[in-house]
Amino acid sequence: MKWTHERTSEILHSMCEVVKGMSLKQIQGSVVQAAIFEAIKQGHVEFVFELFRSNAAMIALTGENGKNMLQFAIECRQEKVYFFFYELTGIVPNMIVRIDQFNNTLLHAAASLSPIAQLNHIQGAALQMQRELQWFKEIEKIVPPKILEAVNATDGMTARDLFTKNHKELAKEGERSMKEIATSCTVVGALIITIMFTAAFTVPGGNNGNTGMPFFLDEKLFKVFIVSDALSLFSSTTSVMTFLGVLTSRYAEADFLESLPKKMIIGLFTLFFSIATMMIAFVSTLFIMLGEKSWIVIPITLLSSAPIVSFAWMQFPLLVEIFVSTYGAGIFAEKPEPLAL
Repeated sequence: MKWTHERTSEILHSMCEVVKGMSLKQIQGSVVQAAIFEAIKQGHVEFVFELFRSNAAMIALTGENGKNMLQFAIECRQEKVYFFFYELTGIVPNMIVRIDQFNNTLLHAAASLSPIAQLNHIQGAALQMQRELQWFKEIEKIVPPKILEAVNATDGMTARDLFTKNHKELAKEGERSMKEIATSCTVVGALIITIMFTAAFTVPGGNNGNTGMPFFLDEKLFKVFIVSDALSLFSSTTSVMTFLGVLTSRYAEADFLESLPKKMIIGLFTLFFSIATMMIAFVSTLFIMLGEKSWIVIPITLLSSAPIVSFAWMQFPLLVEIFVSTYGAGIFAEKPEPLAL
């Protein structure tokens, strides 16, 4: 890898020396043009930067169908390269309003479907749809208002209409996957509600026949049981209601941006919390019934952590990814410092 990097650096240095004295007409259509567009496609911003530093005239290069490099970077969903060209718009402001041969604007480029290689880095169709919307919203912020209603020549569509057309299948797949998760979690939550509601009225040790009060009412572990039972019941009920909200959602494009992910975060977290508190209620019941000195309590207590660990192992990464994607800094949060050519 080190040897490959060294040879690549040498080739890049030689290429930079060659392009220094070349005109735009000489570069257009040459192997240099093919190389720089391939670098954009792969996200090699250092390669692009070195070539531009050697010959700033390459900013006017166009690719297939007259696409400028900023359009191509957006179409390929390479945020680092996009940031590089975005910084150059301070020097070359007409990059934002340039169109290709078919009157496609920057926003039309953002309305195209991401390459499969880029989508595969994101878990689930719903989060993929969210990322696509984040890209579209980002480009909407930088283009002039007149671009929003511009139509292209091939489809006669605005960028918003083209986005809906290109992402129709992805939106359907996102809806299907979210409904499947919500249905499964609703069933689990409903079972926990039933169990914990029943446990609240069949307390460990039974009740005093004369007073009707639980025998272990003054025990600390009994209070732990009651509190954990109540928390599990309330959180599982919240989880079921939240997932019902997911199932009955209208699944409009805008819902994938924040509304649906927020419901999934609340639903998954409350379901995880209800399982954890249910296990605490179970363990505290064992301690009350069998006593702290019974040898069987310890292995059962250890085994009771298995459902919590398994749920966390299978679903917690999804919960974290949804949270970071929705409320994290995001790929557009901090644009890099301007690069001096």
